[in-house]
Amino acid sequence: MAHKSLADVFVDGARKGFNIGVSSILPNVLMAFAIIQILAVTGLLKILGNLFTPVMAVFGLPGEAVMVLISAWLSMGGGIGVAASLYSAGTLTNSHVTILLPAILLMGAQIQYMGRLLGTAAVQTRFYPILFGICIANALVAMLIMRFFA
Repeated sequence: MAHKSLADVFVDGARKGFNIGVSSILPNVLMAFAIIQILAVTGLLKILGNLFTPVMAVFGLPGEAVMVLISAWLSMGGGIGVAASLYSAGTLTNSHVTILLPAILLMGAQIQYMGRLLGTAAVQTRFYPILFGICIANALVAMLIMRFFA
């Protein structure tokens, strides 16, 4: 068996990483941008923002930021895409994004991981709500803490 050089290993890894980014992450981010634009054009983003303003105000965030959390729960890339879209529209500021980022990481992509990890590990479905709840609680606590640093 021939040994690969360090350069070959690096190039193979870079190629695989690029392919993952293009085939897995980029579609989620683009979908998130599209969803936010659809919600904005239809006026639903403003309605959701008004509806969730009291809850999100606890974290020092506008109501529309709830879309970042919902999207992140479905897909981490989607949550980042929604945050980027709302930031570029001026709805979120640097401080808002700083508050949201730990939450995206702590509760991101739970729906995707439910099948990939919990199902594969044969975790009983009755424990899913507890496991999801812990992640969501961690995310909420992180947002409260980050509010004081942002």
